[in-house]
Amino acid sequence: MADHHLAQLNIARLRAPIDSPELADFVARLPEINELAERSPGYVWRLQDESGDATALRPFGADIIVNLTVWRSVESLRGFVYRTAHLEPMRRRREWFVPLDRPHLVLWWIPAGVLPTVTEAAERLELLTAGPSPEAFTLREPYPSPGARAA
Repeated sequence: MADHHLAQLNIARLRAPIDSPELADFVARLPEINELAERSPGYVWRLQDESGDATALRPFGADIIVNLTVWRSVESLRGFVYRTAHLEPMRRRREWFVPLDRPHLVLWWIPAGVLPTVTEAAERLELLTAGPSPEAFTLREPYPSPGARAA
C-alpha cells in the first residue's frame, strides 16, 4: 500500500447560477460523473455535502464551485480525467464556466488515510501561482510522491 495519496482541487467560475437553464446539462451530468469517479481505479474520496456533490459549497466565492478529491496516484487521476466519460463534459467546460486568470487546478501529496481540507486546498492553489513544486503541481508537471522521491 502506498504511503501517500494524491489530493486534487479544481475550481470553476460559473457563467450563470447553478440552477439556470444555461447550466442544466452540467448539473444533469453530475451524478453520472461522480458515480464514474467513485467506480474508477484509484479513487479514494471526494468532498460532498448531503446532496451528494459539492456544488452548494462555495469557499472561494458565490460564483465559484469546488471539486476536491483524493486518488491513489497521478496515473489513476489522469485515467479518470482523460480516458472515461468525464472527458466529454470537460471538453464543454467553456459553455458553463468563465476562464480564470489564475490557476484553477492543483495537485499535492498527502499521507494515505488523511483527507485534505478546503483550507489546505486553497493554500496549495495559492502556492501554485509561484509555479509548480513538490508542494503544489499539475497533471502537466507532476511530482513524484514523497515515498518515491526518497527511494
